Amino acid sequence: MKKLRWAMDGFWDLDMATAMTIEGTARAAPEDPLPLGLSRGAMLSRPKQLDFMHRFMSLCFVPSYAGDPLKGGDGFSLQRAISLPFGENWFAALFGQFHLQKLISSMKKNASEIQQESSWLKKIRGCVCDRSLYALGVCSEFLVTPDLSVLLGLETHGGRGGIQSKSILHHRLPEHNLTVEAVSPGLFVDKNGNYWDVPLSLAIDLASVAPNSGFSHHLCLQHNYGAPKQFGGDQSIGDPPATLRPGFSVKSAFSFRKDANIWRKEGGKLRMVQPFDVLLSEPHVSISGVIGAVVNACFGDNAERPSATADQSLGFRNYILRAENSNSSLTADFFGSASFTAQYGNFQRLFFDLTRLNTRLDFPSSSMFLSGAAHLAQSVYNSLPPNPKAVCLVSPQAFVSFQQQIGGPFSFRIDSHIGLEVNNGEGYTAQVHDSVFAVEYALKVLGSAKAVAWYSPKHREAMVELRFFES
Repeated sequence: MKKLRWAMDGFWDLDMATAMTIEGTARAAPEDPLPLGLSRGAMLSRPKQLDFMHRFMSLCFVPSYAGDPLKGGDGFSLQRAISLPFGENWFAALFGQFHLQKLISSMKKNASEIQQESSWLKKIRGCVCDRSLYALGVCSEFLVTPDLSVLLGLETHGGRGGIQSKSILHHRLPEHNLTVEAVSPGLFVDKNGNYWDVPLSLAIDLASVAPNSGFSHHLCLQHNYGAPKQFGGDQSIGDPPATLRPGFSVKSAFSFRKDANIWRKEGGKLRMVQPFDVLLSEPHVSISGVIGAVVNACFGDNAERPSATADQSLGFRNYILRAENSNSSLTADFFGSASFTAQYGNFQRLFFDLTRLNTRLDFPSSSMFLSGAAHLAQSVYNSLPPNPKAVCLVSPQAFVSFQQQIGGPFSFRIDSHIGLEVNNGEGYTAQVHDSVFAVEYALKVLGSAKAVAWYSPKHREAMVELRFFES
């Protein structure tokens, strides 16, 4: 359940929204092929989101859903934040989460043992006082200057035990954004949707403020300490990603982006009527392309990259630039992306005045593409059937997003990832992954803001959150 953003965000993986923790986010585990997992993506903290929804949307409690309680999830929960008045430049809040569905399940489980009213009341009191039904946290955010903010937070989950501490520094420089973060433990999610706890995660992220077209660069320093563990204690899913193992990594990427408008409608807006979202108020058809290179250096246990080596069983030749020894490695690769966006409607009228389609094709690794292309060319030359894995390597990763206004400020949205997968070693099929269904409510008075209620069938998670200035 990635952030519901349009494909114009390009390659950089943003923090993922999740209902598994009260803080509401998990960091994407860096992956191979490169360059996924660079960007942190600044966002409004969860306590501020809860406080806003309490104050201005009349939501006394904000709901979320994190899996079936009978299968280890938290089920349906209610969240609440209490802000503390410490001034305009200092936001502090206490926030908590109550697992309502866990309480109901616990009461049903013990219902057969209850025979008297006194024991019934005793059971209710015991269930309500059960620490596993609660998650509590405290957050303090300082606005040191208009461009510098510091966030400190603590979170504890009674059912899982332990305390998560976090400190984040955001600094907006004239042409860059700087983020420094320390989290213990850090929550990561891999491409298969599995969550991992890293005992200590330190990160420094420096990204240029890229224009719509032109050059940009990105630098990320990451240090993980301690062996990653499966979030929640379940160790049945196998080994963690190699990139989460203890060690230090430096990743740098350079890219060039070009945007072009095929068609854009300037007029046709209703006079004296404000659009529900100013960033979605112009019908247009546009395309964009990104091409770039990335270099990654690793020192420690995370230097091992099994997925980056050639598949010798198929005779693949790997074109990736790589140098390594026992505990360090240096990798370089190229990547590319192409996007298409089409929008109809100005999002002003009450019904069906917004239809938006966005597609993005990603080629995350030129080395993988060349390896597959060379193998396919050899198969054609020798009059052999194409190898299914080679076909998958040359096929881009497709991301599709569709949004349709339902009525007034409400719209429906679906985001999906489509890719080819080898089927029993004999063929390949197109698979739809990570579909996310959402209903968005545009907060018209804020120009470009919305409340999003989304559901992810793969993760069995749902939550309500705020988004600002996302198109």
